[in-house]
Amino acid sequence: MVRIIPRETKFFDLFADVASNVTDGARLLRDILEDFNNVPARVEKLKALERRGDDMTHAIITKLNQTFITPFDREDIHRLASSLDDVLDCVNAAGQRLLLYKFHSAPPPALELAGIIVRQSEELNEAVCMLEKNKHVLEHCVEINRLENEADRVCREAVGRLFEQEKDPIALIKTKELYEVLEIATDKAEDAANVLEAVVVKSA
Repeated sequence: MVRIIPRETKFFDLFADVASNVTDGARLLRDILEDFNNVPARVEKLKALERRGDDMTHAIITKLNQTFITPFDREDIHRLASSLDDVLDCVNAAGQRLLLYKFHSAPPPALELAGIIVRQSEELNEAVCMLEKNKHVLEHCVEINRLENEADRVCREAVGRLFEQEKDPIALIKTKELYEVLEIATDKAEDAANVLEAVVVKSA
């Protein structure tokens, strides 16, 4: 059947921009944790990326409300935009806690978790860029889910060691919360991957 009204494909470009911005934020957080020089200014830059992500998400939702025929389910467009935004929200939240709790260096598990988030973000970026052609998206989703499992293990073991070794209860609470915010970011990346997987399966 000939499609009389073409589908709006600009969504793919919008999502590619969002995913790229998420990756930029994840890399910046990792870089901050690797090198604690000039942390306030760099966390402010991270906050700017998070605000940019909010604007991008708003643009997608606005476009969704203005579009009659979308390239995939409207609900999935909304879910994908929200889940990608959630990843960057958590990345920014981790950066804010470095300032709020006055960390002077990165606990090694935090840096490891940030590295996992970077790898997940890069996989999301690749998957989103391939979504329009619907090629190899599921392979990236599988890797994102594997990385989330790895993050669960890292966080679980890190919290266990923290309770064994940290004698200062305030330091324990602060560090545990940092780990948990980072781990939640990996959960949100998995949520985004699950949406991508659903889109691919529906369009198969």
